Amino acid sequence: MQRPRSITLGLPSVMCVCALVFGVPFATNAQSQDSTGMKLSRTVVAANAQTRPRPKVRMGPRRPPTRERVPPASAADSSAESAETIEADVSTRSVEVTAGFTGHEILVFGSIHNSQQPTDDSGYYDVVVVVEGAPEPVVVRRKSDVAGLWINTSSVTFASLPTYYAIAANRAIEEIAGPNVLDKLAIGFAHIKMTPAPGYKWSFSEQQLAAFKAATIRLKQKEGLYVVQVKDGVQFIGRSLFRSTVSLPANVPVGPLVARVFLFRNGEVISAHIARVTLERAGLERVLHNFAFRYPFSYGLFAVILAVLSGLLASAYFRRQTG
Repeated sequence: MQRPRSITLGLPSVMCVCALVFGVPFATNAQSQDSTGMKLSRTVVAANAQTRPRPKVRMGPRRPPTRERVPPASAADSSAESAETIEADVSTRSVEVTAGFTGHEILVFGSIHNSQQPTDDSGYYDVVVVVEGAPEPVVVRRKSDVAGLWINTSSVTFASLPTYYAIAANRAIEEIAGPNVLDKLAIGFAHIKMTPAPGYKWSFSEQQLAAFKAATIRLKQKEGLYVVQVKDGVQFIGRSLFRSTVSLPANVPVGPLVARVFLFRNGEVISAHIARVTLERAGLERVLHNFAFRYPFSYGLFAVILAVLSGLLASAYFRRQTG
Protein backbone atom coordinates (compact mmCIF):
# COMPACT_ATOMS: atom_id res chain seq x y z
CA MET A 1 0.00 0.00 0.00
CA GLN A 2 1.13 3.43 -0.77
CA ARG A 3 1.41 5.87 2.04
CA PRO A 4 -0.59 9.05 1.74
CA ARG A 5 1.46 11.96 0.77
CA SER A 6 1.94 14.50 3.51
CA ILE A 7 1.77 18.14 2.61
CA THR A 8 4.31 20.21 4.37
CA LEU A 9 3.56 23.96 4.54
CA GLY A 10 6.36 26.26 5.07
CA LEU A 11 6.32 29.25 7.38
CA PRO A 12 5.39 31.79 4.65
CA SER A 13 2.49 29.66 3.50
CA VAL A 14 1.18 29.32 7.06
CA MET A 15 1.41 33.00 7.65
CA CYS A 16 -0.48 33.78 4.42
CA VAL A 17 -3.24 31.36 5.37
CA CYS A 18 -3.52 32.90 8.84
CA ALA A 19 -3.70 36.36 7.33
CA LEU A 20 -6.50 35.38 4.99
CA VAL A 21 -8.48 33.53 7.70
CA PHE A 22 -8.02 35.80 10.71
CA GLY A 23 -7.43 39.04 8.86
CA VAL A 24 -4.15 39.82 10.66
CA PRO A 25 -2.07 42.32 8.75
CA PHE A 26 1.62 41.65 8.76
CA ALA A 27 4.71 41.69 6.56
CA THR A 28 7.59 39.27 6.78
CA ASN A 29 10.66 38.40 4.79
CA ALA A 30 10.95 34.70 3.97
CA GLN A 31 13.75 32.90 2.26
CA SER A 32 13.10 29.77 0.21
CA GLN A 33 15.44 27.53 -1.58
CA ASP A 34 14.74 26.19 -5.04
CA SER A 35 15.90 22.99 -6.58
CA THR A 36 19.15 24.55 -7.69
CA GLY A 37 20.03 25.49 -4.17
CA MET A 38 19.82 29.25 -4.72
CA LYS A 39 18.17 31.25 -1.99
CA LEU A 40 15.39 33.62 -2.95
CA SER A 41 14.37 36.43 -0.68
CA ARG A 42 10.75 37.63 -0.96
CA THR A 43 8.34 39.77 1.05
CA VAL A 44 4.86 38.61 1.89
CA VAL A 45 2.32 41.31 2.68
CA ALA A 46 -1.23 40.71 3.75
CA ALA A 47 -3.74 43.39 4.50
CA ASN A 48 -7.24 43.50 5.64
CA ALA A 49 -9.74 43.88 2.90
CA GLN A 50 -11.60 47.05 3.75
CA THR A 51 -15.19 46.27 3.54
CA ARG A 52 -17.51 49.24 2.99
CA PRO A 53 -20.94 49.17 4.55
CA ARG A 54 -23.68 48.84 2.02
CA PRO A 55 -26.26 51.60 1.90
CA LYS A 56 -29.52 50.76 3.51
CA VAL A 57 -32.41 50.50 1.13
CA ARG A 58 -35.64 51.91 2.42
CA MET A 59 -38.71 50.00 1.52
CA GLY A 60 -42.03 51.60 0.76
CA PRO A 61 -43.28 54.40 -1.51
CA ARG A 62 -41.02 57.35 -2.18
CA ARG A 63 -41.81 60.75 -0.81
CA PRO A 64 -42.54 63.42 -3.41
CA PRO A 65 -39.83 66.12 -3.64
CA THR A 66 -40.54 69.25 -1.70
CA ARG A 67 -41.21 72.37 -3.73
CA GLU A 68 -40.48 75.91 -2.61
CA ARG A 69 -43.54 77.99 -2.16
CA VAL A 70 -43.55 81.22 -4.16
CA PRO A 71 -45.37 84.04 -2.38
CA PRO A 72 -48.17 85.54 -4.42
CA ALA A 73 -47.48 88.89 -6.08
CA SER A 74 -48.68 91.77 -3.99
CA ALA A 75 -50.89 94.53 -5.24
CA ALA A 76 -47.98 96.99 -5.11
CA ASP A 77 -45.83 94.81 -7.37
CA SER A 78 -48.60 94.35 -9.90
CA SER A 79 -49.36 98.05 -9.93
CA ALA A 80 -45.66 98.86 -10.38
CA GLU A 81 -45.46 96.54 -13.36
CA SER A 82 -48.56 98.05 -14.97
CA ALA A 83 -47.64 101.70 -14.23
CA GLU A 84 -47.01 103.91 -17.23
CA THR A 85 -43.48 105.21 -17.74
CA ILE A 86 -42.06 107.52 -20.37
CA GLU A 87 -38.82 107.07 -22.28
CA ALA A 88 -37.39 109.86 -24.44
CA ASP A 89 -34.26 110.84 -26.34
CA VAL A 90 -32.97 113.57 -28.64
CA SER A 91 -31.93 113.40 -32.28
CA THR A 92 -28.41 114.67 -31.59
CA ARG A 93 -26.20 114.79 -28.53
CA SER A 94 -23.88 117.54 -29.76
CA VAL A 95 -24.40 120.62 -31.94
CA GLU A 96 -21.44 122.49 -33.43
CA VAL A 97 -21.63 126.27 -33.36
CA THR A 98 -19.48 127.87 -36.07
CA ALA A 99 -19.18 131.40 -37.43
CA GLY A 100 -21.96 130.64 -39.91
CA PHE A 101 -24.35 129.14 -37.36
CA THR A 102 -27.92 130.19 -38.15
CA GLY A 103 -29.82 127.96 -35.74
CA HIS A 104 -30.66 124.32 -35.33
CA GLU A 105 -33.65 122.07 -34.73
CA ILE A 106 -33.65 119.35 -32.08
CA LEU A 107 -36.04 116.44 -32.39
CA VAL A 108 -37.28 115.07 -29.06
CA PHE A 109 -38.98 111.70 -29.41
CA GLY A 110 -40.04 108.87 -27.15
CA SER A 111 -42.65 106.32 -26.15
CA ILE A 112 -45.00 105.56 -23.27
CA HIS A 113 -44.47 102.13 -21.74
CA ASN A 114 -47.66 100.29 -20.77
CA SER A 115 -49.77 102.88 -22.55
CA GLN A 116 -53.48 102.72 -21.81
CA GLN A 117 -54.36 105.30 -24.44
CA PRO A 118 -56.92 103.95 -26.93
CA THR A 119 -56.00 106.29 -29.82
CA ASP A 120 -53.54 109.06 -30.49
CA ASP A 121 -56.22 111.79 -30.38
CA SER A 122 -58.11 110.56 -27.34
CA GLY A 123 -56.43 113.02 -24.97
CA TYR A 124 -55.79 110.34 -22.35
CA TYR A 125 -52.22 111.56 -21.76
CA ASP A 126 -50.47 114.92 -21.91
CA VAL A 127 -46.77 115.30 -22.72
CA VAL A 128 -44.75 118.42 -21.93
CA VAL A 129 -41.21 118.99 -23.20
CA VAL A 130 -39.03 121.65 -21.53
CA VAL A 131 -35.59 122.49 -22.94
CA GLU A 132 -33.42 124.63 -20.66
CA GLY A 133 -30.01 126.20 -21.03
CA ALA A 134 -27.40 126.46 -18.31
CA PRO A 135 -28.49 128.82 -15.51
CA GLU A 136 -26.51 131.98 -14.89
CA PRO A 137 -26.94 135.31 -13.05
CA VAL A 138 -28.90 138.00 -14.89
CA VAL A 139 -28.93 141.76 -14.22
CA VAL A 140 -32.10 143.66 -15.10
CA ARG A 141 -32.03 147.46 -15.14
CA ARG A 142 -34.87 149.93 -15.19
CA LYS A 143 -34.64 153.20 -17.06
CA SER A 144 -36.44 156.34 -15.90
CA ASP A 145 -36.95 159.83 -17.29
CA VAL A 146 -34.71 162.15 -15.36
CA ALA A 147 -34.64 165.74 -16.60
CA GLY A 148 -35.57 164.63 -20.08
CA LEU A 149 -32.95 161.86 -20.19
CA TRP A 150 -33.61 158.14 -19.94
CA ILE A 151 -31.04 156.71 -17.58
CA ASN A 152 -30.73 153.57 -15.44
CA THR A 153 -32.19 154.30 -12.03
CA SER A 154 -32.57 150.83 -10.46
CA SER A 155 -31.51 147.25 -11.11
CA VAL A 156 -32.05 143.73 -9.80
CA THR A 157 -29.67 140.79 -10.07
CA PHE A 158 -31.31 137.39 -10.24
CA ALA A 159 -29.06 134.66 -8.89
CA SER A 160 -29.96 131.97 -11.44
CA LEU A 161 -31.94 132.10 -14.66
CA PRO A 162 -31.90 129.71 -17.65
CA THR A 163 -30.11 131.19 -20.63
CA TYR A 164 -32.57 129.42 -22.94
CA TYR A 165 -36.05 128.13 -22.20
CA ALA A 166 -38.45 126.42 -24.60
CA ILE A 167 -41.78 124.72 -23.87
CA ALA A 168 -43.61 122.29 -26.15
CA ALA A 169 -46.84 120.52 -25.28
CA ASN A 170 -49.81 118.90 -26.94
CA ARG A 171 -52.05 121.65 -25.50
CA ALA A 172 -51.84 124.70 -23.25
CA ILE A 173 -49.98 123.93 -20.03
CA GLU A 174 -52.66 125.73 -17.99
CA GLU A 175 -55.11 123.08 -19.20
CA ILE A 176 -52.75 120.21 -18.34
CA ALA A 177 -52.05 120.87 -14.65
CA GLY A 178 -52.74 123.32 -11.89
CA PRO A 179 -50.45 126.18 -10.83
CA ASN A 180 -49.10 124.30 -7.82
CA VAL A 181 -47.92 121.39 -9.95
CA LEU A 182 -46.46 123.69 -12.60
CA ASP A 183 -44.69 125.76 -9.97
CA LYS A 184 -43.22 122.64 -8.37
CA LEU A 185 -41.86 121.40 -11.71
CA ALA A 186 -40.90 124.90 -12.96
CA ILE A 187 -42.97 124.52 -16.13
CA GLY A 188 -43.97 127.81 -17.75
CA PHE A 189 -42.54 131.33 -17.75
CA ALA A 190 -44.59 132.33 -14.73
CA HIS A 191 -43.24 129.36 -12.77
CA ILE A 192 -39.52 129.73 -13.47
CA LYS A 193 -37.60 130.03 -10.24
CA MET A 194 -36.24 133.60 -10.29
CA THR A 195 -34.60 134.33 -6.95
CA PRO A 196 -32.95 137.72 -6.38
CA ALA A 197 -29.32 137.70 -5.34
CA PRO A 198 -28.52 138.50 -1.71
CA GLY A 199 -28.98 142.21 -1.05
CA TYR A 200 -31.84 142.72 -3.52
CA LYS A 201 -34.57 140.71 -1.86
CA TRP A 202 -35.44 143.27 0.80
CA SER A 203 -34.69 146.35 -1.32
CA PHE A 204 -37.89 146.01 -3.36
CA SER A 205 -41.46 145.09 -2.64
CA GLU A 206 -43.15 142.02 -4.06
CA GLN A 207 -44.87 144.09 -6.74
CA GLN A 208 -41.59 145.64 -7.83
CA LEU A 209 -39.89 142.24 -8.00
CA ALA A 210 -42.83 140.89 -10.04
CA ALA A 211 -42.40 143.82 -12.45
CA PHE A 212 -38.69 143.03 -12.85
CA LYS A 213 -39.48 139.33 -13.46
CA ALA A 214 -42.08 140.17 -16.10
CA ALA A 215 -39.64 142.53 -17.81
CA THR A 216 -36.95 139.83 -17.84
CA ILE A 217 -39.28 137.29 -19.46
CA ARG A 218 -40.43 139.89 -22.00
CA LEU A 219 -36.85 140.77 -23.00
CA LYS A 220 -35.91 137.10 -23.29
CA GLN A 221 -38.90 136.47 -25.53
CA LYS A 222 -37.95 139.46 -27.66
CA GLU A 223 -34.48 138.00 -28.16
CA GLY A 224 -35.99 134.65 -29.17
CA LEU A 225 -34.45 132.81 -26.22
CA TYR A 226 -37.74 132.05 -24.45
CA VAL A 227 -40.12 130.17 -26.76
CA VAL A 228 -43.52 128.50 -26.33
CA GLN A 229 -44.78 125.89 -28.78
CA VAL A 230 -48.30 124.93 -27.82
CA LYS A 231 -50.05 124.21 -31.10
CA ASP A 232 -48.80 120.81 -32.25
CA GLY A 233 -45.80 121.22 -30.00
CA VAL A 234 -46.00 117.52 -29.15
CA GLN A 235 -47.57 115.09 -31.62
CA PHE A 236 -48.71 111.59 -30.74
CA ILE A 237 -48.00 108.84 -33.26
CA GLY A 238 -50.22 105.93 -32.41
CA ARG A 239 -51.02 104.90 -28.86
CA SER A 240 -47.57 105.28 -27.31
CA LEU A 241 -45.16 107.15 -29.62
CA PHE A 242 -44.69 110.92 -29.63
CA ARG A 243 -42.36 113.53 -31.09
CA SER A 244 -41.57 117.23 -30.72
CA THR A 245 -39.33 119.68 -32.58
CA VAL A 246 -37.54 122.46 -30.68
CA SER A 247 -35.91 125.29 -32.64
CA LEU A 248 -32.65 126.80 -31.40
CA PRO A 249 -32.04 130.41 -32.53
CA ALA A 250 -28.75 131.66 -33.90
CA ASN A 251 -28.02 133.61 -30.70
CA VAL A 252 -28.52 130.66 -28.35
CA PRO A 253 -25.77 130.66 -25.69
CA VAL A 254 -23.17 127.95 -26.11
CA GLY A 255 -23.22 125.31 -23.40
CA PRO A 256 -25.22 122.34 -22.14
CA LEU A 257 -28.96 121.98 -22.70
CA VAL A 258 -31.28 119.78 -20.66
CA ALA A 259 -34.48 118.37 -22.17
CA ARG A 260 -37.06 117.39 -19.54
CA VAL A 261 -40.02 115.33 -20.70
CA PHE A 262 -43.09 114.94 -18.45
CA LEU A 263 -46.04 112.57 -18.77
CA PHE A 264 -49.30 113.85 -17.28
CA ARG A 265 -52.62 112.18 -16.63
CA ASN A 266 -55.56 113.87 -14.95
CA GLY A 267 -53.44 116.86 -14.01
CA GLU A 268 -50.73 114.85 -12.22
CA VAL A 269 -47.28 113.92 -13.45
CA ILE A 270 -46.84 110.14 -13.49
CA SER A 271 -43.43 109.85 -15.15
CA ALA A 272 -40.49 111.98 -16.29
CA HIS A 273 -37.32 111.59 -18.32
CA ILE A 274 -34.21 113.73 -18.92
CA ALA A 275 -32.02 113.95 -22.03
CA ARG A 276 -28.99 116.19 -22.59
CA VAL A 277 -27.60 118.14 -25.53
CA THR A 278 -24.32 120.06 -25.72
CA LEU A 279 -23.64 123.13 -27.86
CA GLU A 280 -19.93 123.36 -28.71
CA ARG A 281 -17.95 125.92 -30.63
CA ALA A 282 -16.12 124.64 -33.70
CA GLY A 283 -13.86 125.93 -36.42
CA LEU A 284 -12.34 129.44 -36.41
CA GLU A 285 -14.78 130.68 -33.78
CA ARG A 286 -13.53 128.09 -31.32
CA VAL A 287 -9.90 129.04 -31.96
CA LEU A 288 -10.58 132.75 -31.46
CA HIS A 289 -12.70 132.13 -28.37
CA ASN A 290 -10.05 129.98 -26.70
CA PHE A 291 -7.33 132.46 -27.63
CA ALA A 292 -9.30 135.41 -26.22
CA PHE A 293 -10.08 133.74 -22.89
CA ARG A 294 -6.74 132.00 -22.35
CA TYR A 295 -4.50 134.86 -23.45
CA PRO A 296 -6.56 138.05 -23.01
CA PHE A 297 -3.58 140.47 -23.12
CA SER A 298 -2.15 138.93 -26.29
CA TYR A 299 -5.62 138.86 -27.86
CA GLY A 300 -6.16 142.55 -27.10
CA LEU A 301 -2.73 143.49 -28.45
CA PHE A 302 -3.35 141.43 -31.59
CA ALA A 303 -6.73 143.12 -32.10
CA VAL A 304 -5.18 146.61 -31.78
CA ILE A 305 -2.38 145.81 -34.22
CA LEU A 306 -4.84 144.32 -36.70
CA ALA A 307 -7.06 147.40 -36.46
CA VAL A 308 -4.11 149.78 -37.03
CA LEU A 309 -2.87 147.79 -40.03
CA SER A 310 -6.35 147.65 -41.51
CA GLY A 311 -6.69 151.44 -41.12
CA LEU A 312 -3.31 152.11 -42.77
CA LEU A 313 -4.08 149.80 -45.68
CA ALA A 314 -7.49 151.38 -46.22
CA SER A 315 -6.00 154.88 -46.08
CA ALA A 316 -3.27 154.02 -48.60
CA TYR A 317 -5.83 152.43 -50.91
CA PHE A 318 -8.14 155.45 -50.96
CA ARG A 319 -5.21 157.85 -51.45
CA ARG A 320 -4.13 155.92 -54.50
CA GLN A 321 -7.66 155.96 -55.87
CA THR A 322 -7.99 159.75 -55.45
CA GLY A 323 -4.49 160.45 -56.73
